[in-house]
Amino acid sequence: MASGTALIYDEEMTTHKLLWIDPFCDIEVPERLSSSYEQLKLYHLVERCVHVPAREGSEEEILLVHSLEHLEVAKSTQTMNEEELKRVSENYDAFFFHPSTYRCAKLAVGATLQLVDAVMAGRVRNGMALVRPPGHHSQRNAANGFCLFNNVAIAAEYAKLKYGLQKILIVDWDVHHGQGTQYIFEEDPSVLYFSWHRYEHQEFWPSLKESDYDAVGLGKGKGFNVNLPWNKVGMGNSDYLAAFFHVLLPMAFEFDPELVIVSSGYDSGIGDPEGQMNATPEVFAHLTHFLMQLANGKLCVILEGGYHLKSLGESVCMTVKTLLGDPVPQITGEMAPCLSAVESIQNVRAAHKPYWKWLAYEGSFSLFKQMSWINGFIQKLKIIKINTKRFLELHMKNILFPVPPIKTATAGSEGSEHLLPEHVQLVKEMDKTEIKALVSGFYADLVKEDKTLLSLGSMLAILEKILKKEVCNGIAASPTAALSAAVALRHAVRFGFQRVLCVFVGDMQIIPNTEDGKMLIINICEKEQSGKTSCKHCISLNWKEDAEGNDFFTAVLGFILPVAYSYQPNLTVIAVGPNRSLGISGISLLVALLQGLAESRIFAVIEDTEMSLMQSVAKALVGASTPPFGIYVPPTQEKVNKIKALRDQFQQEWKMLQCSGKL
Repeated sequence: MASGTALIYDEEMTTHKLLWIDPFCDIEVPERLSSSYEQLKLYHLVERCVHVPAREGSEEEILLVHSLEHLEVAKSTQTMNEEELKRVSENYDAFFFHPSTYRCAKLAVGATLQLVDAVMAGRVRNGMALVRPPGHHSQRNAANGFCLFNNVAIAAEYAKLKYGLQKILIVDWDVHHGQGTQYIFEEDPSVLYFSWHRYEHQEFWPSLKESDYDAVGLGKGKGFNVNLPWNKVGMGNSDYLAAFFHVLLPMAFEFDPELVIVSSGYDSGIGDPEGQMNATPEVFAHLTHFLMQLANGKLCVILEGGYHLKSLGESVCMTVKTLLGDPVPQITGEMAPCLSAVESIQNVRAAHKPYWKWLAYEGSFSLFKQMSWINGFIQKLKIIKINTKRFLELHMKNILFPVPPIKTATAGSEGSEHLLPEHVQLVKEMDKTEIKALVSGFYADLVKEDKTLLSLGSMLAILEKILKKEVCNGIAASPTAALSAAVALRHAVRFGFQRVLCVFVGDMQIIPNTEDGKMLIINICEKEQSGKTSCKHCISLNWKEDAEGNDFFTAVLGFILPVAYSYQPNLTVIAVGPNRSLGISGISLLVALLQGLAESRIFAVIEDTEMSLMQSVAKALVGASTPPFGIYVPPTQEKVNKIKALRDQFQQEWKMLQCSGKL
């Protein structure tokens, strides 16, 4: 498995600039690149990345996507004077030429391809290219919206040609629709293109009918073009997460890409004059974390828009920190998508139902002929003018935290750690006297036998280190996982943690008291346990994983993650007990995705007979490799109904479950 994160930046791309007054183009400034790079240096992220030099994209590479005529026009601008440059620029919608534009655009293409090569050749695991001019609006024969060559589209064609890739996912989280990318791939089933964008019922630029949710692709490409239109401004973190949970991620896991490329525009972040959205920088850490679980971690992030320099710089840093494997900061804001977002999500799901297996049994959708232009107008009135720069300075201080010196810990006898990945560190067990004192004081009702007492020594030693933030996450083997989990939950609450999430796989013989809301338990087991009914903080999910492959994606993305994000825990405990109904791939998926929560503080307790499961979970915790999630299997009608029933039961309490307009 490759390791390391590439960073590509070339100062020469800052020489492309506007030479005359144009109110439409004057926000696309060289400082977008230089200030983002300075912010990365400020956070000491540049020195942690693998430096990959930019190069010029060749004419042959540019012609993979663009016409010869378009290339020749761009080339001819190198020797033009200002008046001539202005005249040529006026042929296009929102674009300007400078004598250095052609060279900069070739560097932007080449930098993007350098990143694809570094990732595909295994020299790095992932990376980011800071490029200008951006690319996603440019079309085969036209510059458009600050974009000359479509960097990401060229990269996808290049990867198909050079590496024989048959499935590439492009995620465009810029606030504008990347219509150029859509036009290039709308008939191509080898590229799944997802874009969310400010739309406002076609009122917002580029104001195209084909930017709406019903543009699903053409011919063989039907179902592979996914547009999620935002019909009002002010969308926030929960709206973006809901779009991932209920649209993008289920599609992406079913599609199973070999490479993920992000058209990474940060004008969808707070303070941006173009987007007017409210999403804060840490949301991009969460989105990046999710995408890192696909394509065996092969992820290339390419800069597109972003016009508020402070918001852009912080968001770039959040993305790079996550690519480097740092713990993900706690997400902020109310975890409840707005009605307009839920309407858009439902419309996308309805439009794509004929093309995707994960949607096959979802029942009939009623399309919304949205009235949210009214909501949008009200929302505009509600937007409070804040000093974004000052707000972000305070906000980042609040959410950033020192990374614990040890990422993953375990405890046990000397030599046992060799069974786990090399980055797992051994911590000393608690001695018998210490455990006895602790247990007799607080857990005597749970622990009856001496041999049980001893088994808690390693578990409590690791948990203490996580609670004190000396270790990011940990894994313990236990002869009695249910008991260990019960003690761990009570110990964490006693330590002062206010919201502890426990996902228990298997028969959970001990059910802690969850009435005070300090614990949320999701028990995944094969059969309904007698006398046990689900309530807000103790939910039973009856699920038996398909023998042919992994159908658990549906439960994780459609129910577990939305509930967990709604709860916002400050510690996650994952316990695997006897009679587990999930395979190793399903449990690994759960561990990998839940690392986005609680500043990545996860404690895994696993029955001591489960060595191969221990190894797989430890790999997910260390972040050494993307866990093998197994073959995607679409869920049965019965399972879809089960998730739908749970969603209906709990969506008022856990609002991130909302994905249909019938609330």
